[in-house]
Amino acid sequence: MLTDVAASSSDSSSDTVTGTARLEPGAPPVPTPAGEIEPSPETEPSPETGPVPEQSVDYPEPRIPDLGNPWSAGGASPRPAGDQARPTSTGSTSGGESTSEVIRRVERSSGMLASRAAARMAEALPWFPAMSASHRAGIQLVVQAGISSFVEWCRRPEHARDLSEDVFRVAPRELVRAVTFRRLVDLVRVAVEAIEAEVPNLAGPEHEQRLLADVLRYSRDIAFAGAVVYARAAEERGAWDARLEALVVDHVVRGEVDRALPSRAAAVGWRNPPSVTVIVGTAGSNSPEVVVDEVHRLARMAQLEVLAGVHHDRLVMVVGGNFTAGRDGVGRPEMTLQPENSVEPPATAGTRPAGGTAPVNTVLDAARALLPACGPGPVVVGPVVGDLTGAPHAARVALAATDVVAAWPAAPRPVMARALLPELALAGNVDARRALIDEVYAPLRDAGTPLLETTGAYLDFGSSLEATARALYLHTNTVRYRLRKAAEVCGLDPADHRERFILHIALVLGRLDGVLPTGKT
Repeated sequence: MLTDVAASSSDSSSDTVTGTARLEPGAPPVPTPAGEIEPSPETEPSPETGPVPEQSVDYPEPRIPDLGNPWSAGGASPRPAGDQARPTSTGSTSGGESTSEVIRRVERSSGMLASRAAARMAEALPWFPAMSASHRAGIQLVVQAGISSFVEWCRRPEHARDLSEDVFRVAPRELVRAVTFRRLVDLVRVAVEAIEAEVPNLAGPEHEQRLLADVLRYSRDIAFAGAVVYARAAEERGAWDARLEALVVDHVVRGEVDRALPSRAAAVGWRNPPSVTVIVGTAGSNSPEVVVDEVHRLARMAQLEVLAGVHHDRLVMVVGGNFTAGRDGVGRPEMTLQPENSVEPPATAGTRPAGGTAPVNTVLDAARALLPACGPGPVVVGPVVGDLTGAPHAARVALAATDVVAAWPAAPRPVMARALLPELALAGNVDARRALIDEVYAPLRDAGTPLLETTGAYLDFGSSLEATARALYLHTNTVRYRLRKAAEVCGLDPADHRERFILHIALVLGRLDGVLPTGKT
């Protein structure tokens, strides 16, 4: 019995310590004894969450470094207000390493980083080892200057643009011409990759991400600075090329041919095509620079070589290509100038240029391709010559034809200069007069008196077969036959009104020249 009492007393004392009472199922709650603390509802276990741990620790949220701000001059990282998770000692972090120490380590390793970047360039860029030793040394000098500039960039972020532009001032001037802008982009990319690979060795874990971010931001500034350098060089080169191109065109227009002309043209990209002509049109209302740029754009689309210049209100274009035979507007085929041992392509199977434009086979096709660059008005195409040294002759003919094209209001656009021979001859052009006599009148004269006499009578009697037959005491069929033979001889059809006009002018000039028939029948 004493044992039961002791057990009962032990159970009662246990319940008092824990502050809870044993309840039978369905019994009312037992009040907590006085002096004991009632547990809060938050610490009570629940069937959903399970038992509550005895002690909970309030861990601070992980602090993400501010990658958007550069390194500070004093080495202290910017810290939001109220952020007390880490010590705020100047120039140090929880790891004990200051940012200024990281910057000094990068500065001391600039030579090593430049060597690693150059080695990576030699491995990743096939064209880099093929460059001259002086150019490779210049590139390595630029890389080392870029790393030194990066150190100053971290210390003085407010001068980021000036510091990044200073990198390329140490480069030799000829290095800009030796390294294209596309290759510059590759060099920057490879150098950044090489430096990124060394970042873990230069900064501890607490600085690694920030240093990587700053390397990327600095590489962006370097890329923009390089673009500015190349843009400035391109502008200077473009201005020089424009002046040199204008000088070449001026020599062609003035008829000055010397040994320097082909070399000057080659300096602006002229590649000595097998056939050359000169096309003259109006410049329009746009500025000369805009007109010349449009000519070059159209020439690239048509795969043509071109040198263009604006003289007063005229647009003069020296055009080169591989032109095949075509009609010149006077009945005679154009001279086909092909390189030796080459096969002339058929006139209907020209190469279709890029961009979906029409194939360029003849000089008229070339003129049609460049027509959008010309202003309103006639466009005259000069004769075809063999190379650039013959371009002054083509320019002289084209310019002379441009002066008289107004006499033919129905002239096509573009028009061959040879199609304006009668207008040139009437204007007193000796070369046009001689061309009509030699190419039209003389063949008819040499073919015999009947052809020349019948053709002359047909033109004098207003192109009337009956009147010509009565004047010559011939049958109309005989007149038709002789006119067909005359067309085969001189290449001009008396039935066409324009060719009949050319034929009439040629016969008049032949008579004035004192060239008489060889005999009469």
